[in-house]
Amino acid sequence: MSSPRGTRVLVLNSGSSSVKYQLLDMSDGSRLAVGLVERIGEETSRLKHTPKGAESRERTDPIPDHGAALKAVSQELARDGLGLDSPELAAIGHRVVHGGKHFTEPTVIDDAVLAEIERLIPVAPLHNPANLTGIRTAKALRPDLPQVAVFDTAFHTTMPESAARYAIDVRTADEHRIRRYGFHGTSHAYVSRATAELLGRSPEEVNVIVLHLGNGASASAVRGGRCVDTSMGLTPLEGLVMGTRSGDMDPAVIFHLMRVAGMSTDEIDTLLNKKSGLIGLCGDNDMREIRRRIDEGDKEAQLAFDIYIHRLKKYIGAYYAVLGRVDAVAFTAGVGENASPVREAAVAGLEELGLVVDGELNAVRSDEPRLISPEYARVAVAVVPTDEELEIATQTYALVNGSRNLT
Repeated sequence: MSSPRGTRVLVLNSGSSSVKYQLLDMSDGSRLAVGLVERIGEETSRLKHTPKGAESRERTDPIPDHGAALKAVSQELARDGLGLDSPELAAIGHRVVHGGKHFTEPTVIDDAVLAEIERLIPVAPLHNPANLTGIRTAKALRPDLPQVAVFDTAFHTTMPESAARYAIDVRTADEHRIRRYGFHGTSHAYVSRATAELLGRSPEEVNVIVLHLGNGASASAVRGGRCVDTSMGLTPLEGLVMGTRSGDMDPAVIFHLMRVAGMSTDEIDTLLNKKSGLIGLCGDNDMREIRRRIDEGDKEAQLAFDIYIHRLKKYIGAYYAVLGRVDAVAFTAGVGENASPVREAAVAGLEELGLVVDGELNAVRSDEPRLISPEYARVAVAVVPTDEELEIATQTYALVNGSRNLT
């Protein structure tokens, strides 16, 4: 692999019908451009591109596939003097959802890595195929450039077997790769480290419970910078109540629905992943709308909120027990960063555990990491905006620079 010639990293997050991208300058962490291509393959494709310090530009011409999408992105970047052919571009970092047990850290992509990501498709059928398409397209555009995979699951590979194993037949589990992998790993890594910085301590000194609360939601217990437990499992379905996912549930419900309701496995999959969680409980998966309905006295919305909070409290308590000592609880992602009633309700009643939220601090809206607990609180409660793209870029750039130093 050739040494990086510049300080820029392009981060690509390829979904089934979309590509999110950011171009970052790693000399200062600044974003030179951000953008989104959505509705790929449809007649009304849309590309929104925003260069640093300038107005956004939009295109709505048809974009038939990911190859065309990345070529369109390259054209938009070139208009700003930031094209993929620039010598300042050091690497391209790709978000890959599932790395299984094999990938425990960011990895330079070669044919063997591509084959392993493809082998993991059965445990990530919605995500890994799209991630692979993005990688192959980017490699075709810049075959000479280091391409790095940063895995959502990697941060959680430090879990002990007692946390990662399910209590089922070991041979069956091993044969079919059934274990807790966890997801949102780049967010949990970034936020746990940023929380330690907020406390003025090194990550190795701090135990943190991270609550990544978006439409997808997950919790993690991080001891000294290493994940020791997380709420998502073999798939992102396990754990907290989410926007459209059920989270934890008696697995026998599946057998009951098959036998009594006559539902197929595909129908049950759709029910649990797309028609459950908040939207299944009250018909809305937007926490702002749910809070508005609660303020108007809507009992259905109130019950959905109460179930959401009940599950959240259970995980805070469970991970407190797992860690033994907790220095901070950090809220992040769309709901965690913006929904002050969620933060207040999640911590309410946990004063004996040292958890307290200051009402005035909690009400403040800010894009900066901040404490929302009073000074006397035994455990810090923090709001830490996540930055998964910066985390991917940081890991990518560190890897290619490390490779350079070894040559």
